Amino acid sequence: MSSSETVQTGDDTPLKETEEVQEGVHNYSSEKEWVRPADPLILERLEWFQDQKLGIMMHWGPYSQLGVVESWALSDEDGDWSRGGIDWVSDSEELKRQYFGLNKTFNPVRLQPEKWAEIAEEGGFKYLIFTTKHHDGFCMWDTRTTDYRITGPDTPFHTHKYADICKNVFDAFRDKGLAIAAYFSKADWHTPTYWAPGMARGNHSWRGPSYDPKAHPELWEQFVQFTHDQMMELLTEYGRIDVLWLDAGWVRDGGRVPQDIRLGELVDRARREQPWLLSTDRTVGGPYENYVTPEQSIPDKPLRVPWESCITLGTSFSFRYEDRYKPLRQVVRILMEVVSKGGNLALNVGPQPDGRLPEGAVASIKELGAWLKTYGEAVYGTRICAPYFTGDYAFTTKENHIYATRLYETDQTPVEETLLIPYLEPVMSIELLGSGDKLPFERTAEGLKVRLPETGIRGKTPAAHVFRLRV
Repeated sequence: MSSSETVQTGDDTPLKETEEVQEGVHNYSSEKEWVRPADPLILERLEWFQDQKLGIMMHWGPYSQLGVVESWALSDEDGDWSRGGIDWVSDSEELKRQYFGLNKTFNPVRLQPEKWAEIAEEGGFKYLIFTTKHHDGFCMWDTRTTDYRITGPDTPFHTHKYADICKNVFDAFRDKGLAIAAYFSKADWHTPTYWAPGMARGNHSWRGPSYDPKAHPELWEQFVQFTHDQMMELLTEYGRIDVLWLDAGWVRDGGRVPQDIRLGELVDRARREQPWLLSTDRTVGGPYENYVTPEQSIPDKPLRVPWESCITLGTSFSFRYEDRYKPLRQVVRILMEVVSKGGNLALNVGPQPDGRLPEGAVASIKELGAWLKTYGEAVYGTRICAPYFTGDYAFTTKENHIYATRLYETDQTPVEETLLIPYLEPVMSIELLGSGDKLPFERTAEGLKVRLPETGIRGKTPAAHVFRLRV
C-alpha cells in the first residue's frame, strides 16, 4: 500500500502503511528489493510455503496477564502509542520493573497444546508461527542462556508438565501435520548486554541498544553471542523448524544505530543442521528475508515474490480482555484478497493468560475451517491470476482451473440470480464449487454472465460464492 492508502481489517480504525514503523506497525520490504535465493532447496521450500496459504500466529507471554500490547510499553520512545491502555502505574521506571516482574505470576495451568493443535487443524491452518521470545526478552523455551524464561525458578509454571512451552506446542502441532515457524525477536530489552545499565542514554529507553555498539564492541559481541546461542538452541534442540521468523527489523547493520548480529553466519550455521530452513529477516531486505511480511495491511497490488500478511483475528496481537473477533465474512474477504494477490495469511490469535484460546476466537476459527472444507480448493496450492482482486471478486488459479470467488460484503448484500464474472479469457465450463452444479454461461465483452441455481440464491447471503472455471 502507498502511504495514502489504507486497508480495513475490521477494527474501528483503518490501518495505514508507513515508511517503516508507526505505532508499532511495520511496513514491509518492497518487491524490487527481494533477493532470489541461489540455493535450489530454499527455492523449493519457498514454493512449498506459497502452497500453504494459511498460518496461525500466536503472541503469548507474561504480558498476556494484563491484556495490554506486548513489550512495547517498555520503550519510552514508543510510549506515546503503546501506553494508551496502561493505567496501573505512571512512573516509567516503576512500569518497567513491574512489567519485567510479570514472570513471577505467569502460570498458564490450563494450557492444552494438543487442543490448540486440534483447533488449528480444524480451522484449516497449515503452519504455526509462535513467539518464542518477544522484545521483552522472556523466553518461552527451556533456554540455558537466562533465568528469564518459562522454566526459570521465578516462574511458577516451571514445575508443570508442559513447562517447556515451545517443545510441547511445537510437538503437538507437528503431530497434526502443521509446519513450525519460530518467531524470534532479535532485540532483547531484558538482557544487560542490549539495554545495558549505566550507559550514556540513561534510563530513557528506545527500541535499540542503550549504547553505541561501535563504541562498546566487547559488550556488543556478548550480545551477539547471546543471540546466536538462543537461536541455535531453538534450531537444534526443538525438532524440525521450517521458518526462522525474525522480528525487530531495526536490529541490522545500518539504520539509526548499526546493529550487526552477523545473521548470515547464524543462518548458514543453522542450515547445516536444517538445510530446508526459510529465514524471514523482516523489513531488512537482503538474502535472509526469504519472504516479505506486511503487518496489519494488504498490498494494493499483487506481489510477484513470496509474501505473508500477518493480521489479527481480534483487535490486538496479544490477548485483550473482552476483545472483538472478526466474523467469518470478514476473515474470508481478508484471506481471499491476500491469496489473490499472491500472499499467505498469518491470522493471529493471542492465547489467554490461563493457557486457553479465547472462545470468541475459537468460534471464528471453526467457522473458517468449515468454509475451507468446501472452498479450500480455491485457496491452497493456488497462484495469482488476472484480474487478481477487484473488490467483488478474487481470482486464483491451479492446474487447468481458474477460481472466481464472489465476495459479499455484508449480510444485506443482495444475491443476484445472474452474475457477471469479470474474466475475459476463454473457458470451457463453469461450476459452482460446493454444489457440483455446472452452470450455463454467456460470454460478453465485460466477462462471463452466469445464472446461479436456486440453491445458490436461497437463504441468507453467504460469505462468498466460488466458481470453478475450466480453461
